Amino acid sequence: MRIGSVHIPSPLVLAPMAGVTDLAFRTICRELGAAYTITEMVSAKALCYQDKKTLPLMELGPEEHPGGVQIFGSDLACMEEGAAIIREVAHPDIIDINMGCPVPKVANNGDGSGLLRDLDKACRVAEAVIRGAQGTPVTVKMRLGWDKGNIVCLDLAKMLESVGVAAITLHGRTKVQMYSGTANWDYIREVKHALSIPVIANGDVFSGQDAARILRYTGADGVMIARGVFGNPWIFQQAQAALRGEPIPPLPPLAQRCDTAVRQFELAAQNKGEKIACLEARKHYAWYLKGVPYAGYWKSEISKITTLADVYRVTAGIKRELRDGRGDG
Repeated sequence: MRIGSVHIPSPLVLAPMAGVTDLAFRTICRELGAAYTITEMVSAKALCYQDKKTLPLMELGPEEHPGGVQIFGSDLACMEEGAAIIREVAHPDIIDINMGCPVPKVANNGDGSGLLRDLDKACRVAEAVIRGAQGTPVTVKMRLGWDKGNIVCLDLAKMLESVGVAAITLHGRTKVQMYSGTANWDYIREVKHALSIPVIANGDVFSGQDAARILRYTGADGVMIARGVFGNPWIFQQAQAALRGEPIPPLPPLAQRCDTAVRQFELAAQNKGEKIACLEARKHYAWYLKGVPYAGYWKSEISKITTLADVYRVTAGIKRELRDGRGDG
């Protein structure tokens, strides 16, 4: 897949997710087969106001290429300036515009999926980012529309292509659906057939087989995996096997999965400090234990983690139970 001048070596993309896809987790996912990763969304206004907490969000790893930074907002001047700051500070291969976030405090402010209610404004936002990006390819991640009575993805995608957007990622749900119901892949297929730029399919990819199926069904150039990666960065290895028509490798043994989780939290502590990393580790570690028998006690212990020492203690306890024959999960 080629986005503008950027070559992406496989169709497997990690979705940008606030509070999830920090540098540490993106590093793990790339090692396990994600060909392209994108930061958590970065506020254009925060960049313009030089908010110190925002700059670390757009830091890419030394090996994180091709890598993208995602920007959100709807103020044209801020979006142009924000894109310029991203280009100068983070040096991403691609800048992605968020036109899909359904969270009320974002969408109701006219940002994220709020832009799906004003297609002309959405295009002006894209043009502003393209100006600020000064040659860095600009892409858009969006949803089908605000609600099922206002499906605008085909019209908007065509408009965005005409103003110079280099690729579209389409999540097969409306804003009102949030994450409920089923993603509609038919619209993704329709948009793919109508555009000449790459289209990346997103929605309801929870296994390697799902990744292969959505690509076959829609004809999309890439597949973006979001919630399917929670606690399972190995989904990229499984998707690679599915795309090659090979047997899907099973998840590694639980002890190995715990070691990967610990490494993620150690990387996060290096990047953002032990306190924040360990508070955020609580949800991630619980995801790593999803579906594991007898995990209730350890999930309770995980909810109290405040230091890396706590992480090591919980991990040692889980491994001790494994040695005592409580099962591999």
